[in-house]
Amino acid sequence: MLRCFLQSKIHMATVTEANLAYEGSITIDSEIMEMAGILPYEQVMISNLNNGERFETYVIPGPRGCRQFCLNGPTARKGMVGDKIIIFSYCYLSEQEIEGFTPKIIKIGNGNNPLPS
Repeated sequence: MLRCFLQSKIHMATVTEANLAYEGSITIDSEIMEMAGILPYEQVMISNLNNGERFETYVIPGPRGCRQFCLNGPTARKGMVGDKIIIFSYCYLSEQEIEGFTPKIIKIGNGNNPLPS
C-alpha cells in the first residue's frame, strides 16, 4: 500500500507576478525548485495566506536566481502580486519508505530569498 506524504514545502513565498495571458501554472525560480526537490511540470498545491485560496497547478522553472513566483493563466485569479503563498508537493511512499522520511521545508524571507535551515 502507498500513502501520500508531504514531500516538500516552500513556505511564505511572495507572489511577484500574476500573468493571466498564459496557459496556466506557476513559475518558480529554478534554484528554489531544486532546493525543494520539485521537478519541472510537477503538480503542486498552493495555499494563499492573503485570501484563503487553495488550488493545484503545475510548476514551470523560472531563471535561476530570479526569485520569481508568478501565477500564470487561470491561477492568476487566485492571488495578487505581494500575496504570501505556501507551495506543497506530495509523494507516495510504501510502508518501508515511511520510517525515517522527512520532507524538505524551504522557508522564504525578504526578496524571496531562502532562509538558512
